[in-house]
Amino acid sequence: MVAGRSPTPNSAAVNLLAIVILSQGNCGLSTCTTRYLVAMAMTDLLFIITGVLLWRVAFYDFLGSFLVITPVCIVIAVLFRVATEFSGWFTVTFTFDRFIAICCQKLKTKYCTEKTAAVVLTATSLLLCVKNVPFYFAYEALWIIDNVPWFCALKGSYYTDPGWVGLDWFDTVLTPLLPFALILMLNALTVGHILMASRVRKGLRGQSKGENRSDPELESRRKSVILLFTISGSFMLLWLLYVIHFFYYIITRSDPRYYNDSEHMFQRFGYMLRSLSCCTNTFIYAVTQSKFREQFRIMVKYPVTSIIQLMNKLTN
Repeated sequence: MVAGRSPTPNSAAVNLLAIVILSQGNCGLSTCTTRYLVAMAMTDLLFIITGVLLWRVAFYDFLGSFLVITPVCIVIAVLFRVATEFSGWFTVTFTFDRFIAICCQKLKTKYCTEKTAAVVLTATSLLLCVKNVPFYFAYEALWIIDNVPWFCALKGSYYTDPGWVGLDWFDTVLTPLLPFALILMLNALTVGHILMASRVRKGLRGQSKGENRSDPELESRRKSVILLFTISGSFMLLWLLYVIHFFYYIITRSDPRYYNDSEHMFQRFGYMLRSLSCCTNTFIYAVTQSKFREQFRIMVKYPVTSIIQLMNKLTN
């Protein structure tokens, strides 16, 4: 069990390093793209703090601490929900920004700016925070010892009361069903536009007759699309089991509290992949962006090179 949690501090450190690298703006990306990627990296870090360091580690390693007192436990649970939804909707806002940049040249100069990105991300964050306020009242204490409430879990009425059931439906439709639909639609439109534009450019440049000329515009667009599709595709793939479980829950009308072993395992596996989707962006940057890898190497080597330079000065 310890070995499974040991990488957590390293994951947080890597995400923090990614935020620093992206914030410097030396990765060859536009300012608005950088703003969205920094926001997603910060969401990854928030997820690791709330979902792993505070939620999992506290429950396993600090059972008697204030973190498992019911009011604090509920706050952590709600923050965990918020961090998860941030991950999904920031992916949507990034996908929409890239759709505008690639497919809507007239709107690009007005929409694809650092200021617009900041407004969109701030508005999205505020709306998601407000939407999750009712969930603070969906939890109750597991035990009360010496008049002190400990731990927290969803109330039994959450699965039966029409109000809570309706909120649960709305919550799942909002994340991830609506992001799924929006990302699919935007990516389909983006692919269609790219294919059509590529045919036109190749025809104008004579490539349709077999000439092999490099096209900086197509190369730049290709790199942007690789990053876009990798991030959005990763989100959809890792949320897929969670979505399938939701439809299973709706169709069979099963109560999750009474799942058999296989149903419970399927549910937990979907939760695990959903959680993984909130921690993959740094890996995606490293795989798809050569300049990010270069800056990452520089940042990792910086402490070592600084120590060597300091030692050389002391010895000389």
